[in-house]
Amino acid sequence: MRLEPIQNPTVARKVLPVVLALVTTIVIASLLASVAGANPFSVLGLILKGAFGSKFAILETLNRATPLIFTGLAAAVAFRAKFWNIGAEAQLYAGALMTVVLGTGLLPWPSFALLPLLAIAAILAGAVLLLVPALLKTRFGVDEVVTTLLFNFIFLLFISMLLEGPLKDPMGMGWPKSARVIAEARLPRIFEGLRVHWGFALAIISAVAIWVIQTRSTLGFEMRAVGLNKDAAAFAGIPVNLVLVKTALLSGGLAALGGFSEVAGLKGSLTLDLSPGFGYTGIIVAMLALLNPIGVIVAALFVAGVFVGADSMSRAADVPTYLADIMLATALLLVVLAIMLTRFRVVRD
Repeated sequence: MRLEPIQNPTVARKVLPVVLALVTTIVIASLLASVAGANPFSVLGLILKGAFGSKFAILETLNRATPLIFTGLAAAVAFRAKFWNIGAEAQLYAGALMTVVLGTGLLPWPSFALLPLLAIAAILAGAVLLLVPALLKTRFGVDEVVTTLLFNFIFLLFISMLLEGPLKDPMGMGWPKSARVIAEARLPRIFEGLRVHWGFALAIISAVAIWVIQTRSTLGFEMRAVGLNKDAAAFAGIPVNLVLVKTALLSGGLAALGGFSEVAGLKGSLTLDLSPGFGYTGIIVAMLALLNPIGVIVAALFVAGVFVGADSMSRAADVPTYLADIMLATALLLVVLAIMLTRFRVVRD
């Protein structure tokens, strides 16, 4: 048995294995629900109802999907050029940190001026944070998987130090959290009285912008070329190292926008548990979307729906919420296998 490359896969060849992977994930989740003592059809129905069964549920799913779109885009952009950014978690916190530093009263500006400044500052913070691993890779050949992953731990420890020291809210009753950002630094709600905010709209705009960059710009062509074959791209005159640095700056900035969105749009302050793993989950989102920026929106809504629905299902059916983690892990493994089957066929010698 061997794998043979498929030169021009059809649309069906590209889509059907991924659909089959998601269906198989649902079947496996149903079997696990049965083992847990619950009716599998009831559990799946409760997940759907908890994620999309009411206006409140839908808006909560949109809120959960917002940072996942940003981190999913960050991973999709980097992975397209074969730059393995595993540090979106640190970059998200870098964006959140800049939002808190500048948005808690240091700059008493009106919203129309302050919010764009905070977003730009967050983008720069995330970009600079990822620039270090990018330079280490391009100048010294250091594996970016290691450096970006280690940056997650280093930066979270740095955030913890700040929250126990200079950024600690004196009115926080001893809890390690920052002061709340001022009203002018808060993203307004899309719907009055509901928690969904304009960070979600910013995420959609970002996804469309990345799609345009990847399909209609020279940089997008260069990123694809470097990702497909670095040596061939260099032979064709593409500055590979410069493209990787540009890719890193764009990826880090996108992940940092997730931190800006969470602080300015939802939480209002910085805490060590601001992200329950949005940076890592963004990798799953990017892979489920096959690195397509528009697909990232759909994949983020799916993943967010699983998490929000699983919380509701757990309370109603007395089934552990870890079922959602198993569903996503299974989906990722099967989708990776499906991607392989879209590019290769199994041939018997």
